[in-house]
Amino acid sequence: MIETSPRAKLLDAAIDHIARHGGADRSLRALAADLGTSHRMLIYHFGSKEGLLTAVAREVEARQRAALAGLGPADAGREFWRRLTDESLRANEKLFFQLYGQALGGTPGTAEFLDGVIEDWLGPLEALLARYGVPEADRPAHARLGLAVARGLLLDLVTTGDREAVDAAMEKFLARYENP
Repeated sequence: MIETSPRAKLLDAAIDHIARHGGADRSLRALAADLGTSHRMLIYHFGSKEGLLTAVAREVEARQRAALAGLGPADAGREFWRRLTDESLRANEKLFFQLYGQALGGTPGTAEFLDGVIEDWLGPLEALLARYGVPEADRPAHARLGLAVARGLLLDLVTTGDREAVDAAMEKFLARYENP
């Protein structure tokens, strides 16, 4: 049996809690109470509320990259888009964009959120593009384009809630790779 560290257990609990209830607007003490721990333990493991929220957002992103890597080549783009737009991720996606804005604005404790926020996705996206037959020399630009499109449409979704419109836009984007 693999032993999970106390930090990992708290992180999993925070991810689940934020997915169900949100949390970026709650104090560290309130989040600690929600998680059944103390604010001191959260500070010990994450340094601050912003550190906890950054760890949550980064872990959710890491899990999405792992899911992308595990998809088969057939219809991988659409399958991944369905996963990203699942209602169960909405609160975590809102947190992602809140932290992104805070980090860009220089909010103390959020700067590390930007570490790898683009670069960590480029390799997995280039691997997906290889499955679509995109030439190797073109993959870096297409990976950035795909990331920008997906994030832009996710921001649209968390802002407007218009699932039909963002799905239609993503369908147009994905079709360009199937019908060059």
